[in-house]
Order: sequence, then structure tokens, then C-alpha cells
Amino acid sequence: MDSLIDRISNLETRTFKGRVSAVNGLLVEAEGPAMALTLGARAHLDGPVKASFEVVGFRGETALMMAYDDLTGVRPGAIATLDPRGAAIRPHKAWLGRVMDSFCRPQDGLGFLPEGDVEYALKGRPPSAHTRQRLGDRLDLGVRAMNVFTPMRLGQRLGVFAGSGVGKSVLMSMLARGSEADVIVIGLIGERGREAREFVEDVLGPEGRARSVVITETSDAPALARRRACYTTMAAAEYFRDQGLNVLCLMDSVTRFALAQREIGLAAGEPPTTRGYTPSVFAELPGLLERAGPGPKGTGTITGLFTVLVDGDDHNEPIADAVRGILDGHIVMSRAIAERGRFPAIDVLKSISRSAPEVYAPEEAPLAREARKLLAAYADMEELIRLGAYSSGSNPEVDRAIAVNEPLEAFLGQGKDENASIDESFATLAGILGDG
Repeated sequence: MDSLIDRISNLETRTFKGRVSAVNGLLVEAEGPAMALTLGARAHLDGPVKASFEVVGFRGETALMMAYDDLTGVRPGAIATLDPRGAAIRPHKAWLGRVMDSFCRPQDGLGFLPEGDVEYALKGRPPSAHTRQRLGDRLDLGVRAMNVFTPMRLGQRLGVFAGSGVGKSVLMSMLARGSEADVIVIGLIGERGREAREFVEDVLGPEGRARSVVITETSDAPALARRRACYTTMAAAEYFRDQGLNVLCLMDSVTRFALAQREIGLAAGEPPTTRGYTPSVFAELPGLLERAGPGPKGTGTITGLFTVLVDGDDHNEPIADAVRGILDGHIVMSRAIAERGRFPAIDVLKSISRSAPEVYAPEEAPLAREARKLLAAYADMEELIRLGAYSSGSNPEVDRAIAVNEPLEAFLGQGKDENASIDESFATLAGILGDG
């Protein structure tokens, strides 16, 4: 009741109106009361055309808005109702098992989505660095390659870097089904419409979906909606974190968030910089990614896995480089490994978790180190081995690497429905290295 009283007492009793003065490409110019036309304010057209807008910049005293909907039918002089409040959502525990869009409207045909009592700002601030808890215990991810070579702690953030069609979505589904997290919040940003439904129904499956909240905006959605889906994903994860739960936040992909922000920035008049990305892209990325992590004392954690769609398989392109510098480690997925038929196509030699030294048990670290060493020795001599130019006995370490390469490759491969615990993963690895 107290929460309801607060909501009623904070309601804005005034109605603000504005007028569309021009339409220019993706931009709609509007004039109205200065106190309502603030950056991030929302507007809704009155009349037969139903469209929503957001203020993304100003030109003098004219507000520059972009639409969440199709602009067809919008005309100069159209009257819009303005909402100066910042965008927010009201998450609820009943959202578990549901699929929604960036406005928290149900997309699964299962009916009404209830709202909670507490508002969470879409562009919320991360907790202060000095009030946050430290990283928590080790998290069992259910994937052998990650449990052994890129272990994660509760509250850690990892990036999954891959080109298109290398298996990022399947890896995400394996993590959603196999991880020990209490709740999984999944953001599907800019996915193909066909793949979004397949991910939820086939890839995620009933078991993974039961403890998941899925927020999706497909590739045909306007840039504002795609960007908003990322903010909605993080706000929903923060709600469950504040309930004292350990949340696994999976976002696919950060690159599409950056592309949406670039589109918005260019339309608002920002200058393009590296590869056309605007300065606001690199300003928004830390604010988004830093929201994942351990919460303040008395709350849970948000463990983040963010995919990065590398442009042309270039792992040093601007977004990949910026995200890698923000996160606590990275997983590189290789097209060459995928073409060999080994999935998940994780290149363990190029992948690293910055928390690995703190989480390995005394008997685990030597095993992981030895396996890396043998994989690297085989990779260095791979061309000579395949050509038959390497002579057995020339190098004992390479001989051992050749002996264990086939079982190691089988160890790193894993079916999408297969689940492997941490103990099981290391026991299998110990058997392989012992046999070698």
C-alpha cells in the first residue's frame, strides 16, 4: 500500500503538448515547452497515426526525435503528448519463463505480464565500485572448455567474440541450460525473426526457459527499440539481483547495440569516427557493461556473458577492442575450428578469464596449464605434422602433443544437450593427460 501511495503522489498532473515541425529522414523535429522536451523524453502522437518517439538531441531550441515505430503518416503540425520522465520498467518475478519486447509487452502469446512495485530506470547507474561486493564463488557453466580454460566467478563479465554463423547462439543455449545461476536474463538484440523463436522454443528448451526471462527485438526493429532492449535486459537483471539471486545475463549481441547507437548518433548529427562509429557509442558501452557484476552488500550478483559479432572475423575491430578492455576476460570462437566440425568452436589458446588464477583448485591449475601447453605445441607444428614433415622423436613435447591431440579435441567438443560439471571436466582431462 505504501508503494502504491508513493506512485500516486508522484504522478504528474500536468499534460505537456508539442508539435511536429519537420520530418527529415529518420529525424522528427519538434517544438514544445522546454521543461518537457528534455534529452530522453518520450512523445506519443495524438490522432490517427500511432507512433512513439524519443528526444535524442537538439538543434537550437528544436528537439530532434527518433521513432520507435514506422514514420509513415507523420506530418508537420501533428500534435504529440510529451512525457518528460525518464524511461523505466517495473519487473516482476512472474516474468520468469516469459518472452517480451523492449517495452515489456508479451511476445509469447501467454497473456498479460504483471508489473512489480519498484521502478527500475532503463539507463540505470552501476553500483559504486567501493560499495560493491567482491566477485563470488566459482560458477559451474556446464561447458567443459569454459569450466577448464575460462572459469568464471559469480559477478564476472566475459565477452564471447565470434563472426557470424560460428555458434554463439548455441553456446548461449548450453550456458542457459547448464549453468548453476538462479535466474537467467537473455537479451536477443537484432536477431533474425526466424532465429529468435527457434532460440526460445528449440535451442533454449523448456528447462532453460523455465528460469529465464527473454527480451527480444529483431533486426527489423528501429534503432531505438534495439538499443532499448539492451537497457531493458540490464534493468530486469538488476531487479532479480536485488532479490538476492545470482543472475546470469546473456546478451547477444553488444555489436548490434553499438550499431543501433551509431545509427542514432549519426541521425542526431554526431561526427563519425573510427569505422563510422560515433563518440556516444564508446561512451555508452562502459555504462551498459558495468551494470553487470556483484551487487551492493545484501544483494545478489549479475554474471554477464556478452557476445560480440566481430566484423569480417577481425577481432581487433573497434567494438571488439573496446569491449575487451571493459570486460573481465574473453572467449574467442574460431571459424576454422567450426569448419572442422568441432563445437563449441572455442579457441582456448586465444581465450582468457582474468579470474582463473583465483578459482583453480591446487590440483586443477597444473592440468589446465599442461593442456594449454600441449595444445600450443601442436598448433605451432600443425602444418609440418599435416604435411608429414615432422619426424617423430625430434621433440618429446611435440610427440606428447600429437599423442593427446585427438582426445583433447574430443574433450573440447560437446553436444548442445550435453552437460559437464567442473569435477567431471577435470577428471576427464586428468585421464587424457595421464594416458598421453
